[in-house]
Formats: sequence, C-alpha cells, structure tokens
Amino acid sequence: MTLLQNNEHDDRLQKLVGPRDWQSPQPHRLYDLVVIGGGTAGLVSAAIAAGLGAKTALIESDLMGGDCLNYGCVPSKALLAVSHRLRYLREAAEYGMPASSGEVDFAKIMQRLRKLRADIAHHDSAQRFTDLGLDVFMGQGEFLNEDTVHVISDDGGLRALQFKRCVVATGAHPASLHIEGIDTVAPMTNRDIFNLEKLPKRLTVIGAGPIGVEMAQAFARFGSKVSMIALDNQVLPREDAEAAQVVNQALQEDGIELFLGAQISKFVAGDSSKQIHFELNGQSHVVDADEILLATGRAPNIDELDLAKAGISFDKVGVKVNDKLRTSNPRVYAAGDVIGDFQFTHAADAMARIVIRNAFFFGNSKLSDLVVPWATYCDPELAHVGLHLGDSEKAMCELDVLRFDFKDIDRNLLEGETTGFVKVVVEKESNVVRGATIVGNHAGDLIGEMTLAIQNKMKLSDFSGIIHAYPTTASIFSRLGDKASGSRLTPLVAKLLKKIISWRR
Repeated sequence: MTLLQNNEHDDRLQKLVGPRDWQSPQPHRLYDLVVIGGGTAGLVSAAIAAGLGAKTALIESDLMGGDCLNYGCVPSKALLAVSHRLRYLREAAEYGMPASSGEVDFAKIMQRLRKLRADIAHHDSAQRFTDLGLDVFMGQGEFLNEDTVHVISDDGGLRALQFKRCVVATGAHPASLHIEGIDTVAPMTNRDIFNLEKLPKRLTVIGAGPIGVEMAQAFARFGSKVSMIALDNQVLPREDAEAAQVVNQALQEDGIELFLGAQISKFVAGDSSKQIHFELNGQSHVVDADEILLATGRAPNIDELDLAKAGISFDKVGVKVNDKLRTSNPRVYAAGDVIGDFQFTHAADAMARIVIRNAFFFGNSKLSDLVVPWATYCDPELAHVGLHLGDSEKAMCELDVLRFDFKDIDRNLLEGETTGFVKVVVEKESNVVRGATIVGNHAGDLIGEMTLAIQNKMKLSDFSGIIHAYPTTASIFSRLGDKASGSRLTPLVAKLLKKIISWRR
C-alpha cells in the first residue's frame, strides 16, 4: 500500500504497522505455528496461539492490520460517518433547526480519516505483537516445501522458518478488469481512494457491490457528480431484491446516475477527462469522469506464496480448504479472505478461532457451522444473515417470511427514520428463525439479534415474550414475535380461545 508522504498521520501509521526500520529476529529452530499474513485472520490466530504458549511466527509483507485497518472497514466507515451527518444537516429545517447546505472541507475529512486510522493502528502494530511473544517478520513469505517457509525481507535477507503447523491468511486484493484501455485511465481501487486529497468533480464507480455503493453515496454527498456502471441488474446483487431497491432509491435521491445491466466495451483517456464506453439496452453510452473507482470484486493474494511447493491446492477463488479449514497439506490451514468465502473482518476472526481449535486441540469446529451476518453501511444500511426465502432446497424444509415496516415503529417515527423494513425467514412448520434481511437505520446493529436467534434455533414467536425498552427500534422484533404468534393460531384454536374468553366473562 502507498501512503501519503510527509503526512503526520500516515507517517505514524507506517511506523506502527509497517516500520521501515524493523529488524526481523533470527528464526527459532522449529515453530509450533507460522502465520503468513497480518490481517484479521492472521493476527487473531497468531495472538491466540502465542497466548497458549505456542512458539509462533508472524509474517507480513505490507502493513499489519490488513485490508480492514488500512483500506477497508476503518477508512471507509470514517467517510460514511461524515456522509450520514451531511444528510442530517441538509434535513435540519424539517426539525426546526437552521437549514444548512452541508458544504464540506474535503481535505479536512480525509485528514480526519487518516488520524482515526492511525489512532486505531496500535492494536495491530508490529511492536504490540512482538510484546505478546511472537516473532514478527516483515517481508514476503513463500513456501520452500511442505513444512518450511522462506521470508524474503526488504533488505534482501532470507530466513527459513520450519513449522509444525501453518496458517495462510494473506487476504485478497481488488480484482481488475481486462478491458481495452483500462491501464490508460489509471483507475483507483479501495487501496488508493483514501489517498485522495482533492474531491473529484466527477467520479464514476464501476461495480454495484458494497464498496461501490458505500463510496458512491459518500462522494455524492461530498459534492462529486457520481455515476455507477455495473454488469448486475441491481445494486447489491447478492441481497434481497426488495431491500436492494430501497438502497437503489436512496442512491438516486443522492443524485447518483445508475447504469445497471451495462457492458463496458472500453476506456479512453481524453485530454481533460477519462471516458467509459458501455452498452446498455442495445444502445451505446459514454460517461466522462475525472476519477474512476473499480469496485468489481476481490481476488486472493496467493501468487507469491509458491503454494505448489507445499502441496497446497488452490484455484482462482482462493486456497482450497475442507470444512475444518485444513488445506491439502495436513500441516497447513487457511483462513480469511484468501479462501474466498465470507470476506468480512468478523468472519476472518471467527475462522481464526476455528483454526486454533482444530490445529491444537483436535477440534471438530466447522466453517459450515458459522452463522455469519453482514452489512453494507450505506444510508439506509442493509444487513442480512442466514437464508433467503428462496432457499427452501438448501434449508430442506418449506420456508415462510414475516415482515414489519419501520414506519410502524414509534422510535423511527419520532426520529424521521421510517425508510425500510425487517424480513424474517422462518421454517413454516416450526417457526424457527432461519434468516433475516434488514434495510433501514442501524440495520448493521439490529442484525445481531437475528444472528443470535439463528445460532440458538429460536422461534420467531419467542420474541413476543422478550421485553425491549420503549421506544427503541429493536422493539420491531417483539412486534414480529407477536405477528408470528398470531399467524400460528389455527382457525380451530382461535375459535376455542374465543369461547374460553367469552365463558370467563
């Protein structure tokens, strides 16, 4: 990753998570665990192993903290925090406060981002993990054979680390596009967009996934003229179509021009702009941009590892693992974005714990047992966990869905946050919760309650008896519980209850 030069906050970040003067130690004769990659999966597995007394080595080739700290969750959410507040400022008149245009100081926004990132970085610093008892090596790791990793340091040094067990946790990087002219327009990815110092007047986002949607909305609210071009026919294509449409509407209200279902034919570098040529509905279109953001998915960081020398199977998706996260080399495990599944920070953390249990304690923890929620932090937020209504075959039972709108929740009415809804997918016969989609304010926080329900095989009707503080948005789950309880009354039972009540009068 390239950081800004002579920036006090990026300099501080560099010193913490990628110190240029780092002195890698002399390797131990044999390590209980060697971890390749200093992102979430690598740091968590290494820290736990060292805490258990295992002789542990950690190898990082770039910046510790990985994608999340440096060019993912942390900087993007710093920008989104500003963009959300801009909406409140622009709606102030509706609440009896002075109206505001919400004009921004982009340079100050980015400086705040860099400061916050550096403030958080000490948690992932090379020195902190050394203090935990690890041997930290800054350099490129590559397999020499089935039980040895070479570390090639920036100073040209070469060290061999022999291991009993190893974890590959090298993460992923932005996927590129093989389209004519793309190199001539020098598109940005999430790895360099946070280095911007000047707000682009025109920004075109390629891709409609979480990164694309979040950045498109943020920059539109900052004042950029934003276009989004995507092959998919909806924004957030892996999400519930109705929920995604709510986000689609919000993006349009923010002035974003959407071209969904498009096919890009070429990029052209002009004298004063960058052009994207594409086909949509049988017609040719051209969009001019000052900057282009590629948000077209991710590819695993495996090219430099020499996996074949260790007998580790892989493909374009990532390192191949079984349900216990073990690779084709029984000494080696893989976790996090490098395996292709559930590319989220919290999922990487959970995978790391599976690896430690299985590698050191003869565990039987399985990736398939994880209940992994996710959220896109646009405005409104969209979060999901578990199954969709159409997953009956996967569930091996018939599914049903219950819905409740935020416009019918008092707290949301009072705060003016009435957009969105909750959909809960249940087993039709048992009423057990199997999935949920939430689109609306604080959806990312609310999805945790449904994750807990799935994890513990709770019935949606159980929520009827759970007391939520009034007024809170979370009370929507009690309302859904009431709805579920009522829906499960058969005509016969309803008739009997009516008679009992009448008799007791």
